[in-house]
Amino acid sequence: MLSTFLWIEIILSALIILLVAVQSKWNGLSIVPTSNDFGKFERRGPEKILHLFTITLISGFVGIAILYYLFSI
Repeated sequence: MLSTFLWIEIILSALIILLVAVQSKWNGLSIVPTSNDFGKFERRGPEKILHLFTITLISGFVGIAILYYLFSI
């Protein structure tokens, strides 16, 4: 059972690294370069989905890490 948690952690960590690398800072998909809306930043469309999916994966990663710790005691 512990090895299952370990493999899930490895897969989740790789997915989190990939998703964070895909999301670029300061250059959001919702900001059009020709617009004057650089003061406000709102995630929309695919950028919002990526953001929410990243938060979900990180929550799952932390949850599995806690379960791994509790079962290894």
